Amino acid sequence: MSGSIGDDIRALRKARGMTLQQMAAALGRSVGWLSQVERNRGTPSVQDLGRIAGLFDLNISFFFRASAQHPAEQGRIVRAAHRGRIGTPETGLTEELLSPGLTGAFEMIRSVFAPRSTSAGLRRGRGREDGGVLISGRLILHIGTLTADLAPGDSFQFAGEDYAWENPGDDPAEVIWIISPPVY
Repeated sequence: MSGSIGDDIRALRKARGMTLQQMAAALGRSVGWLSQVERNRGTPSVQDLGRIAGLFDLNISFFFRASAQHPAEQGRIVRAAHRGRIGTPETGLTEELLSPGLTGAFEMIRSVFAPRSTSAGLRRGRGREDGGVLISGRLILHIGTLTADLAPGDSFQFAGEDYAWENPGDDPAEVIWIISPPVY
């Protein structure tokens, strides 16, 4: 398990705009227990981690991603086999956390958009900056009033604007996405 599990849980909670009270209630736990876990003074059980992962639509393996790493690499290097997986194919978007943690100034994500998938509406961009590069496939980004049809090698950057996406193609679209501050 990552030595910064509490930091990751706090970052996830704050990125979702949840208070300690809201998250504790959703988990059926006390605010004091959650506060201890977030400060790395308490250790959640595997069952608790499963509930926390479910609350944030993550796989429980997200919290164990650094456990097999050499201690000197933890918090600095992410090996491909240890990326935190986020999302499911059913949503049309699967992601891997490329950043070693959630406590830095930005996060890096590998996003794969399924063929013929859409975001099904606008996503809120307020309070953050997004950027990235399309590695493969085709992706249409709607940023504010702009609609951009991206091809491999095209990049983008925007701050504080709502956005939507769609993959109109028959192949997956892969994007390396940078977000500041971290939202996962």
